[in-house]
Amino acid sequence: MRDLVRQSLINPAQTVREKALSLVSALPARQWLGEIRVLHEFVRDEIRYVNDPEEFELVQTPEKTLEYGQGDCDDQATLLAGLLHSLGHPAQFTAVGLGGGPFSHVLVETKVGERWVPLETIIQKPLGWYPPDATSRYTLKV
Repeated sequence: MRDLVRQSLINPAQTVREKALSLVSALPARQWLGEIRVLHEFVRDEIRYVNDPEEFELVQTPEKTLEYGQGDCDDQATLLAGLLHSLGHPAQFTAVGLGGGPFSHVLVETKVGERWVPLETIIQKPLGWYPPDATSRYTLKV
């Protein structure tokens, strides 16, 4: 997933950065938290959640998730991390195990000040919400 984000940033077409810039264009300059909120809400509200095929774990590129307008949690996380990174916001993937089970979900965290803030995209939760039944976690910086 990290490699897909990094590739999207050096892609000559700049599709991910172009989308991020268009999403934040109405904000005043240097409204960092506003940028984070707009990017989070776009992925959460406009990218439809769909499951992977039963036998496979697929991970789409951020560009494909934008094109399809759909993806599962890892696709949405990869897109959100790419959008954030394209505007200079650090991002990390956080895999979580729920209710004592194995890792089964991934979300993005970004730094706001000195704190890493979770950005859940598959359910309607605000910036900063973290699954209350998470019993394990693993983070990987982009």
